[in-house]
Amino acid sequence: MRQRVGKRTKALLLSSLVTISILPLYSPAAHAAEDEVFSGSFNILSYNVGGLPSFVSSSKPQEYTEQISPKLNDYDIINVQEDFNYHNQLISQVTLPYLTQTSGVAGFGSGLNTLSRYPFRDLKRVTWNKRSGLFDNGSDELTPKGFTAATYEIAPNVKVDVYNLHADAGDDDKSLEARRDNIKQLSDYIKKNSEGNAVIVFGDTNTRYTRASDNIEMLLTDNGLHDPWIDLVRGGSIPADGDALMDAGNVNGPGYEIVDKILYRGSKALTLNAASYRVEDQKFVDPSGNQLSDHFPITANFVYNVSPEYRLSSTIGGAGGTGFNDLDRIPDVQPGSIALDTGNRVDGITTLYRDGTSLTHGGKSNTSTLNLANGEYVTRATISQGTRNGDKRIFHLELMTNLGNKIAGGQKTSEQIILDAPAGWYIAGFYGRADQEIDQLGVIYKRVQP
Repeated sequence: MRQRVGKRTKALLLSSLVTISILPLYSPAAHAAEDEVFSGSFNILSYNVGGLPSFVSSSKPQEYTEQISPKLNDYDIINVQEDFNYHNQLISQVTLPYLTQTSGVAGFGSGLNTLSRYPFRDLKRVTWNKRSGLFDNGSDELTPKGFTAATYEIAPNVKVDVYNLHADAGDDDKSLEARRDNIKQLSDYIKKNSEGNAVIVFGDTNTRYTRASDNIEMLLTDNGLHDPWIDLVRGGSIPADGDALMDAGNVNGPGYEIVDKILYRGSKALTLNAASYRVEDQKFVDPSGNQLSDHFPITANFVYNVSPEYRLSSTIGGAGGTGFNDLDRIPDVQPGSIALDTGNRVDGITTLYRDGTSLTHGGKSNTSTLNLANGEYVTRATISQGTRNGDKRIFHLELMTNLGNKIAGGQKTSEQIILDAPAGWYIAGFYGRADQEIDQLGVIYKRVQP
């Protein structure tokens, strides 16, 4: 993540320090006081900017890209595709503080980048398993197209997994097969890495609901996602297979479908709804009214509300392993015991609830268990991180209950965060990243039931 530090960014950073209280990056006695943010809104933009080299582009990137740049500042999160050979021009007038580092020009990079008003972490760039074009009818094998994934913190307690994608183009049999595989690969990744999380997927899908050989519906049905064009413009009606919807007289109507799409869902901790959707057909134009790319940009405004029953803490640790989140699996009863597997670091954690539900993350090693009495629950987590094989991992974890009982393991470090449940809440579960060890960890707060 590239960060520009100006007046606005400094204010954001100061706000972040007040919220998370980690000094200078972390402090041995740092407490994460989770500020209460209950509702808000933000907007997003998806735009294929047509940044291929000018001699192969169907747009005029050498002329148009700098005209696109200042217009991006009106949006909070922007996913761009085909941001290849004119990246410096694209960001030349952007004032947003958080930018992904470009992965390279056409032939080397994916063309996927994000510009954001909000900080993000754990950026992953994933190349499609299947691409078609080099020896067929397209050029998708000439550059490592795929998708990106990262977690954005819109506000304290407001976390969203954001995906940017550019699927295989073309309508020949091999391109259709590759694109179906792209969508399945992305769907499987979301199911594995974003379980329990709020999610927004937006980018150039190269799919149409009307095209029987496409499988864009898989993303919706398999991941509980909604399409604001379907919900807000078409009244919830997914177009039937058949002729493409190309009513160019009203690009913001129910009879005009484009291949660039926005899909989203909320979570048990965050209600997320699209309040508006629009094809930005009038804004990204030159003085003569010509579109600045060969794709229309699309935008949506989202409103959110933090759950009155669940909250997510800050996290500490690295980007390794696979994402996990207990949120959708926490039962209505409190934990009866918690087990830690630790050695030189924290290898695993298991929460056993009073109804028999068991949630385990990480690996197994030396196990210690804290049994909780009736009316006893965990209220504080003290978590330390350190560096292992070039990335951060969780080196030490101590959990303390409302009765003062503790369980701990691993090696303490100076890079530490303390997470205290708000009054009337307790730590009901965990989220983060893990493989054979715990790479990243945060906690899930739940309101104490009377």
